[in-house]
Amino acid sequence: MTPPTILLVIGTRPEAIKMAPVIHQLRREPRLRTVVCVTAQHRQMLDQILANFEIQADIDLDLMRTNQDLTRLTSNVLAGMAGVLADVRPACVLVHGDTTTAMATAVAAFYANVDIGHVEAGLRTGDLTQPWPEEFNRRVVDLVGTHYFAPTGRAQHNLLAEGVPGESILVTGNTVIDALLITLDYTRRHGGVAASLQARHPFLQRDEKLVLVTGHRRENHEHGLASLCHALKRIAADIGVQVVYSVHPNPNVQRIAASVLADVNNVHLITPLDYPEFVWMMRRSSIILTDSGGIQEEAPSLGKPVLVLRDVTERPEALEAGTVTLVGTDEGRIVSECTRLLTDDAYYRDRSTRKNPFGDGRASERIVAFLRERYAPQNCSAEPAAPALS
Repeated sequence: MTPPTILLVIGTRPEAIKMAPVIHQLRREPRLRTVVCVTAQHRQMLDQILANFEIQADIDLDLMRTNQDLTRLTSNVLAGMAGVLADVRPACVLVHGDTTTAMATAVAAFYANVDIGHVEAGLRTGDLTQPWPEEFNRRVVDLVGTHYFAPTGRAQHNLLAEGVPGESILVTGNTVIDALLITLDYTRRHGGVAASLQARHPFLQRDEKLVLVTGHRRENHEHGLASLCHALKRIAADIGVQVVYSVHPNPNVQRIAASVLADVNNVHLITPLDYPEFVWMMRRSSIILTDSGGIQEEAPSLGKPVLVLRDVTERPEALEAGTVTLVGTDEGRIVSECTRLLTDDAYYRDRSTRKNPFGDGRASERIVAFLRERYAPQNCSAEPAAPALS
């Protein structure tokens, strides 16, 4: 008898990082058939992560187009996934987070009457414009979902408040911690990661404080990113630290970063790193400035304070734990908070030793155990699942 099929659909670098541990865990489960489909919403950055985690996609829709707008991308994912669902006939589709790939895939699965499992369900800012369009995307997935893998108790509470049945929700922790711990172990065992980075970027060989930056959200384009770049210019000049900005390939982001920072001493504009290299760079940094959601979850496990380049975050657990600080894109606020962290040792120690609220690295185990029990109950093994998070 053919095992029930679980179809995992990913399109972007963050999805690939966070779904990689789930894919590997599922592929070790003989009672379930695993099929991986990529939309290639991000082509190069997605392929890079799949290679890092040694994942071969079974289906590749190859939908990335230059300057593709959200309407065209959404319609292409919907049309592509309709065909995939008809061919694969999965028992359940797993999507992750808040991307256009996740949203459009969930809608396609809903139309096809296929169960939908949402990994990282229940995150909310309460404002559809922040982050945009991610807040809309995740709400749509949760509206049509079947199974909800919530990373925290707060996310579970959000879902319950929206009327999701409690028996449909499993609090798992965040799979990005699984991915981070796997990669940390790899970088510790393979010195080539550090050697390669230091050969390409000789400034990393010097024993200086380093500020690591990522910034690409659509709502921050133009004025927000320009303000960030001017703040980085001041930080590099006034404090004398090395600033490393991993610049997203979006042409709008590259244009703004280059126009302000291309010739600034101590500021290094680099192309996006593969995941092991980026994990090494996070460990090497003193503080991280980002508008990314995943980094807000990863950095506390590395003891790195995070300044979030947004006015709101769908991860209030990090605010409550004191592992992140919201600074938005106000130039003065960014400079002030960076300066305090880089010059006040007692404040830095306090912010860098807070407990990570996003899990224990066993989220993927919990998700796969749930799927096995739901879709192959007659063949469940006696292997114990990871204890549920409280």
